[in-house]
Amino acid sequence: MSVRSTVEEKQGDLFRNRLDQIIDMRHEVVLLAKKINWVRIEERLHKYYSKEGRPGHPIRLMVGLHLLKHMYNLSDEAVCYRWRENPYYQYFSGETFFQHRFPIERSLMTQFRDRIGEEDMSFLIAESLRVAYDTGALSLKDVEQVIFDTTVQEKAITHPTDAKLMLKAIEKLGEAAKTEGIILRQSYVRVAKNAVIRAGRYRHAKHYRRAMKQEKFLRVRLGRLLRDVERKMAALKMVPPPFTKVFNKAHQVWLQQKIGKKKLLSWHAPEVECIGKGKAHKPYEFGCKVSLATNLRPAKGGHFVLHTRAMHGKPYDGHTLKEAIADVTKILGKEPKRFFVDRGYRGHNYPEKHKVFRSGQKRGVTAKIKNDIKRRSAIEPIIGHVKHDGRMARNYLLGTIGDKMNAIFAAVGFNLRQILNWFRKLLCLLFQLLFSCAYQNKPLLEGSA
Repeated sequence: MSVRSTVEEKQGDLFRNRLDQIIDMRHEVVLLAKKINWVRIEERLHKYYSKEGRPGHPIRLMVGLHLLKHMYNLSDEAVCYRWRENPYYQYFSGETFFQHRFPIERSLMTQFRDRIGEEDMSFLIAESLRVAYDTGALSLKDVEQVIFDTTVQEKAITHPTDAKLMLKAIEKLGEAAKTEGIILRQSYVRVAKNAVIRAGRYRHAKHYRRAMKQEKFLRVRLGRLLRDVERKMAALKMVPPPFTKVFNKAHQVWLQQKIGKKKLLSWHAPEVECIGKGKAHKPYEFGCKVSLATNLRPAKGGHFVLHTRAMHGKPYDGHTLKEAIADVTKILGKEPKRFFVDRGYRGHNYPEKHKVFRSGQKRGVTAKIKNDIKRRSAIEPIIGHVKHDGRMARNYLLGTIGDKMNAIFAAVGFNLRQILNWFRKLLCLLFQLLFSCAYQNKPLLEGSA
């Protein structure tokens, strides 16, 4: 399918209102929409649309909805609902006239994310930095020194326990068997629910032996159900792949022990990993590791996220540095002079070790570099804003591709919020200059009447 054009219509309409006539064209969202190179974004993503079939929805609309979602910390449903009543959102997405109906189904946003890969979406980080550079919020000198750090992007799952996982396996396996017409000897759903409730109460009261007894009860019932299903699967001529997938997941839950490297922590999100970051208030986090980079000293527009990447497999922080520096170099067009990391990067794999400075490092450190090392912690509040203002603190997108896309859009949303703040500062400075000139009865520009 081809893609519909987003060329602005010059001609008016008697029965519809033009957006540029009903909104403030000096609004920061309008200024940001004019600065973004939408043509370049469409050329980059046009390859995902075929020339046959029904024309697809405009790329600017789809990308604009995702940018607005992470700029204002909204869900897919919320950004679709607000788009219908907010003319600035519609102008940002490329509309010429005010629309009273939302043009797409919300599920198309999920399909768009699944269609576009991580490499092409990471291009938006470079575009946000280009806009910051064009508006004066960021300069090349500001990115000569870069801070790297990793954090955990938590998944939207309940706290995993063996009892809850076994109950979920019993329920899902019973539903799948009923769908395929397999008559079970017993489903064990009712007794399993009671056992989960008792196990939770015993754990809360610190009666661990009683809790372990209930968990053993669940494991035995799940094993009986698996054997019953396995015997009756042999009578089927062909086992459908969805049913096999459910059976394998239930079998994995039955086999896994309390301690293990490859545990299934969530039924609907099997990609979730248990990561321990050594925090006193939160010993374990469930999600995936994300690498981020930002400029050491704030530019005129503040700090900006220069790189982000979601990584599965729980890699060691030091083994992510080489790839992160390569991403930053690709985005900026040149390699920064110095890199600052925390002690978790001890033993990193970057070959030019004289460019990397670690917290607490003593050798090869001058007085100026020592002061720069003290600023390494500047990335911590940036990570906090990216997580809690850009929807990285709790990821609701499904699968590994959802983890990667959410990390990218969270970083882009943070950069765009910084640019919006920069526009507000410029507007305030302009008003201050106008008021001061009017108060002193002086012209705004020297030599003017």
